[in-house]
Parts: sequence; C-alpha cells; structure tokens
Amino acid sequence: MMTRGFLPLLALILAGGAAVLAWETDNFRAFTSTGAQQLEIERTPRTLPDVQLVDQDGRAFALSGYKGRTVLIDFIFTRCPTVCGILGDDFARMTDLVGGQLPSTALDLLSISFDPQNDDREALKRYGERFGAAAPHWRIARTTDRNDLAALLKAFGVVIIPDGMGGFIHTSAVYVVDSHGRLAQMLDPETPPQLFAAALRMRAP
Repeated sequence: MMTRGFLPLLALILAGGAAVLAWETDNFRAFTSTGAQQLEIERTPRTLPDVQLVDQDGRAFALSGYKGRTVLIDFIFTRCPTVCGILGDDFARMTDLVGGQLPSTALDLLSISFDPQNDDREALKRYGERFGAAAPHWRIARTTDRNDLAALLKAFGVVIIPDGMGGFIHTSAVYVVDSHGRLAQMLDPETPPQLFAAALRMRAP
C-alpha cells in the first residue's frame, strides 16, 4: 500500500523525473524539492489569489473571508480511496484536539476539491458527513471557476497527476494560511494531528 509520504514523491517523479526531485538542498537542510518548498514558504509567506468557493451546504464564500483567522487547508477529491481519507481523519482528530470549539481557537479547516467534474455539492456533502465536518469552521468546498482552481493549485504548489484509473496521485500536505491570508507553512503529510495545533502558535502578528 502506498503511504502518504510516497504519494507526493511518486507525483514529483512522474511530473518531471529525477530532475524535479533533484536532491536539491538548502545548506543541507532540505534534501528534496518538497523540503525546499517548505522552507521557502516559511521564509517568505505567499500571497494567495482571492478565489470564490462553494461549500458542502451550497454557500458561496471567498478565500479572503478567512482573514483574521488561521486556516488549515488540504486538497482532496471525494472519490479518493486512500490519502484523502487519512487527511479527513486527521482533520476530524484536529477538531477533537480543540474540544470541538473551533470558533474559540481562531482556527478553521478547509478541504478543497480539485475534481470539479465529479465533486458536485452532494459529493462534497457526503464527504463532509463521513468525517463530521460542519461549516463554516470545517468546509468541504470547490471553486466555481476552473481558472480560479488552476491559480489556487499553482499558488499552493499542489501536484496532481491522473493515475490512469479515473483517480489521481496528488500532493498530500496540509497548508497553513495565516491570519493575514498568506500561505505561511506547509506541514509534512506524515505530521501527526497533535502537531497541527502548533500551527496556532505561528500566526503572523
């Protein structure tokens, strides 16, 4: 069985071969392009496009609406049989860690589908119900425009590759957007849910 750590590695190899992986280092602290990306994001938080999304309840909202709060974001497709379910379980455990009182922690969760062809409102709703997600503090959402989706994936550096069986191999990181609406941290896909709570301590002043 593929692990979450293997999926993004395989995606990078398929995307561009060994040259993409390249064993790039940053003073020997980052041994893969993924590690280098993590360091680059932490050093220079990225401005994100203000895309429009629709959640599992059919409610429209803008990414900029999260300003003033920290957001943990993952990218999923609801038919995913492996890593997306693990990420969903991690987010569900995250809600348990904060006692189910996300509003008091100034923390929100957002799972964004990159498969608009299949992930309609009903699919998003079923996925949310599977993990106990409740909007607005844990939204399962999709963009309303393909150009917005492309801009969002580029800004986050998400790699998606069709697997030839109707699904996808994709980056499985969790991304932290700070209270200024900037991409500020990229958490390793093997990071246990307990470490997600540490994201609350890195909010920009």
